[in-house]
Amino acid sequence: MTAMLQIQPVSLPLASDKHGVVKVGGTRVTLDTIVKAFLRGATAEEIAQQYPSVSLSDVYATISYYLQNQKEVDKYLAKRKKQAQSVKAENEKRFDPHGIRERLLARKK
Repeated sequence: MTAMLQIQPVSLPLASDKHGVVKVGGTRVTLDTIVKAFLRGATAEEIAQQYPSVSLSDVYATISYYLQNQKEVDKYLAKRKKQAQSVKAENEKRFDPHGIRERLLARKK
């Protein structure tokens, strides 16, 4: 008698937080982080090593999700990049980054 393999759907380890940021495996590691590492050529094993709070299976599932939904994920990543640039510009307007090292060293004295 041969055992039958029970094939069940795999649940995605992705969830959006209250700000709409997609996190992986219940961690603080974002979808952006995993996808960017993958696109730079990192293997799933290397990504899991670099982010030990994310399991290897969650890294593989995230990469699989990205490959199956590339257009939608790329749109999401572009939106996140635009938001980050906007926040950076706003912060630089409020806090001039030029000469910051000198100001910090002067405070230290």
